[in-house]
Amino acid sequence: MQMSRLRCAVLVAAVAIPLAACSGSGTTSDAPLSITIAPHATGTPGMSGHSMPGMTSMPTTAGSPSSPAPAGPAVSIENFAFDPPTLTVPTGTTVTWTNRDEEPHNVVSEDGAFRSPGMDAQGTFSYQFAKAGTYQYVCGIHPFMKATVVVQ
Repeated sequence: MQMSRLRCAVLVAAVAIPLAACSGSGTTSDAPLSITIAPHATGTPGMSGHSMPGMTSMPTTAGSPSSPAPAGPAVSIENFAFDPPTLTVPTGTTVTWTNRDEEPHNVVSEDGAFRSPGMDAQGTFSYQFAKAGTYQYVCGIHPFMKATVVVQ
């Protein structure tokens, strides 16, 4: 009887130890963390929750819902698009982007001239265009969103 208890204990340990090792919460992988933003119901058209090649998650900064409307030229980010898609301004003009979507967005010029932090709903970003030229930009989080500022 003593031997069967010993066998039983060894058998239980032989099964329990590998199971405990497999269920550990620690990780030793150096692989980057992947974050998925879950869709939510808003009743408005958009692409919330859709996955597209090149989409990444970025940290966001909260906007103030009570912030005043920007003075001067403005670009609205709404329904996963920049409005207007092309804006023409004189040299020295400051343009302000406002995120009117519930999803975070940012503004990244393709030539590296400017890059906003992530903007939550009602978040804003302003940039002063000191040099004439054509500035193409995208949302770095949703690279299918594209627009242009022409500075004369």
